[in-house]
Amino acid sequence: MATGKSLSFVPACIIAHRATRNHASRITFVRMYLLAGRLWEKLESWDRALFIKINTNWTNSFLDAFFPWMREGKLWIPIYLFLAVFVLLNYKAKGFWWCIFLICTIALADLLAFYGIKSNIERSRPCNDVEFLNQVRLLLKECNGYGFVSNHATNHFSIAAFFFLSFRNVIPKWSWILFIWAFIVIYSQVYVGIHYPGDVICGALLGTAIGLITGNLFNKRYGFAIFDNQPTSPS
Repeated sequence: MATGKSLSFVPACIIAHRATRNHASRITFVRMYLLAGRLWEKLESWDRALFIKINTNWTNSFLDAFFPWMREGKLWIPIYLFLAVFVLLNYKAKGFWWCIFLICTIALADLLAFYGIKSNIERSRPCNDVEFLNQVRLLLKECNGYGFVSNHATNHFSIAAFFFLSFRNVIPKWSWILFIWAFIVIYSQVYVGIHYPGDVICGALLGTAIGLITGNLFNKRYGFAIFDNQPTSPS
């Protein structure tokens, strides 16, 4: 009889152990969830604090006119068109494929940022955030749609990263120059009041990743020599 009781005691111990383990797992999950919630609140607080610095404190009348102008497509589209024409004239067939890869880079960045992230996250812009609107200095006439991630940031940094990889062997001292342009554009997005810094930072990281991928693909398949001058053996 004692043996029977001891055998029946073993499953009970196993069940109790499993219940204790499951309870501990649930407690760990709850703690991680609460920790993640507090971390998100902290990040959001920092995001808003930096936004106020850029949008309200670090301002002057010159920048109030400069940054709205800098984010306009009428300014930067001709620059990118000039790059495309320059590459086509100097690299011929390779230049054509460079333009195709550039278009694919921009399209991928724009679609992924908007349809993949922005339309699903649905984070309000600061100028549309009812809890924060009274602290926003909006320099544009309109403020529509969601903010995370910034398409401007994703697109411009994807172009900058693609340009950097495809031209770093051609103009190594200047291949990074478009990153400065991209930074000015994303800073203007915060300055004029339509994006939080987190929107443009994450957009910049996403765009850089996309540009590095497409740039590597282009280099593996084509790649540039300096104005397409390849060394030739004497005849």
